[in-house]
Amino acid sequence: MADVRAIPRLAALRIAGVILILAGLPILLDSFARFAIQGLSTPAPVFPTRHLVVTGWYRYVRNPMYVAVVSIILGQALLFASVHVLEYGAGTWLVTHFFVLAYEEPKMRATFGDQYREFSANVPRRIPRLTLWSGTR
Repeated sequence: MADVRAIPRLAALRIAGVILILAGLPILLDSFARFAIQGLSTPAPVFPTRHLVVTGWYRYVRNPMYVAVVSIILGQALLFASVHVLEYGAGTWLVTHFFVLAYEEPKMRATFGDQYREFSANVPRRIPRLTLWSGTR
């Protein structure tokens, strides 16, 4: 017989999962839109933006798209109580983290120079600021 005490815990995990998914989706969509409208490009690294995007969620965290994607994946892991999806989320975080360190940040420094250096000095890579950064643009 199933442990009845586990049912409320499972429900709480599923609710937390839905919250993570619902929190991540608007951040992801807003970030995509800012890349297209303000950056005049797509989020794809092969088509870099013409302008550094430092508005919206970018005022809280340098990589809101990656944070949102991992939030959505972790939300799915909790919603479906899946260790495999949780492992996938951890792998996604790891791959994007090293991609940012090895490719994106050096490319951004080379492309946007001091503007990116100021941005990266004031806005954290993964853990959002608690206050809005009111830097350039």
